[in-house]
Amino acid sequence: MDDSIASQYLDEARRQFHGYKRLGESAISQLKDEELFFTLDPESNSVAIVIKHLAGNMRSRFMDFLTSDGEKPDRHRDQEFEMESRPTRDEVMKLWEKGWEYVFSALASLQPENVTHTVYIRGEAHTVLQAMNRQIAHYAYHVGQIVYLAKHIRSAEWKSLSIPRGKSEEVNQKMRAKVKTES
Repeated sequence: MDDSIASQYLDEARRQFHGYKRLGESAISQLKDEELFFTLDPESNSVAIVIKHLAGNMRSRFMDFLTSDGEKPDRHRDQEFEMESRPTRDEVMKLWEKGWEYVFSALASLQPENVTHTVYIRGEAHTVLQAMNRQIAHYAYHVGQIVYLAKHIRSAEWKSLSIPRGKSEEVNQKMRAKVKTES
């Protein structure tokens, strides 16, 4: 792979991971402490559980990213979906931050020539590009769950994280005007 394309890919992967982290944090910040543990039904996960799972996945996938299997032998995935005691918001957010530290530390160490390097997840070979795309999709899926739950919980008090309902045309007009002034 051309180093310039690989470099652009790594920049875009970093941008996406940072974007999903910010999106999740924007949703989480709207929740009251007790709302982190709300579930829609007994089979659903709370925001706190999703964060616990993400942190476990991030540690497993990104610790020693280039040199060890992405499913670490000491990971106990099923336990990520259990909450034996109720942690504080601070403890939940420490899990969130620690998970993202693994992601961003691994990303910082990658060079364009690594993009086609082979890594393994549960013994299955992936290029770094494939493994990164897999994780971007996985984290987008779970951050989407966090946003959905937070929006459901906050209901009328929800502050939109994108274009608020009924404001699409207004935003489009502003964007068109901005493009005209930049031309």
